[in-house]
Amino acid sequence: MYEYLDKVLRCIDCGEEFVFTSGEQLFFADKGLKNDPKRCKLCKQKKNERIAASTGTYGGQVARERVVVTVQCALCAVETTVPFKPTQGRPVYCRDCFLKMRASRVQTHPQV
Repeated sequence: MYEYLDKVLRCIDCGEEFVFTSGEQLFFADKGLKNDPKRCKLCKQKKNERIAASTGTYGGQVARERVVVTVQCALCAVETTVPFKPTQGRPVYCRDCFLKMRASRVQTHPQV
């Protein structure tokens, strides 16, 4: 078992020294990351914010408006809402009917 010791590294952006702790090294190793970090936490945060601002994303997800559409269930005809725009010609189900259909599908087609 490898024992990790704190390392002092220099940030490529601000030039300041920062500590790459033994715990962080263990985390990097667990995730399969081979390279030491190049930026201190503050510069890494600033870099991520610049990238997010230029691409319109945050945390790897595109910021988009939430869609809610009111439809009638294809089975029971109850009015319900869905978080997507339905494709024309495809049935849309309320939550209860959807769950019943999924349960019956699992029972008739069990996973092997």
